[in-house]
This record gives sequence, structure tokens and C-alpha cells, in this order.
Amino acid sequence: MQFLIGMHINPAVLDALTDEEKAAIGEGHGAFIQALKESGELITTQALADPSQAAVVSVRNGQPVVTDGPFLESKEYLGGFYLIDCENRERAIELAARIPDAAIEGLGIEVRQVMFADGQLEA
Repeated sequence: MQFLIGMHINPAVLDALTDEEKAAIGEGHGAFIQALKESGELITTQALADPSQAAVVSVRNGQPVVTDGPFLESKEYLGGFYLIDCENRERAIELAARIPDAAIEGLGIEVRQVMFADGQLEA
């Protein structure tokens, strides 16, 4: 089963961390990525640009309308993700709990099953 593990970022929380705490997060992600590679559960992982660089696209009267920035006003935004392939939801949650951000109050980790990709997956 495939799961998307999304990392929700709050810039104010990250800005309040010490340089050592920020370094520990980076090292923790490195170790997490290595463990997922070794277990064969990692499909891909990506960090996303700041939402100020985002474009929101909608179509009105058959024409694309593009606005800058995130769609919703919020302190938090999706900062990156892991796409994994593991046995079940419980394993995905177990893995998500190992992401360093999960231990920092004010940051969030979201686990969602991928429902289809190149055909229907198990529900």
C-alpha cells in the first residue's frame, strides 16, 4: 500500500529553534531516509518551496486564472513529503512517528493513503 506522509511546517516554530535543533532535524531526516531505503519502503521524498512562490490555478469560463501564493491564509503549509510503500496504515503511522518534526510541538505530520496511481490500489 502506498502512503503520502506530509510534513506541515509552521515558520514561526522553525524560527524559534536553535541552530543545534535545526541541525538535529536535518540529521534525523537523513537517518530516516536511509532507514526507508534499507527497508525498501521509500518511493520518493521531496521538499517544497515556500508558499510565497506558489501559484493557484483555477479555470473560469474556460480560461485559466492564476493567483500568486497559497489558496488559504494559514500559518502552516505543506513543506515536503515522503511517498512510501509499506504493508498497512499502522506501519505508515509507525514510520511517520519517526520523522523528527513529529516531536516538535507546532509542527505536524499527516499520513494519507494513495488511492490510485497507474490503476486502482487497495482501499
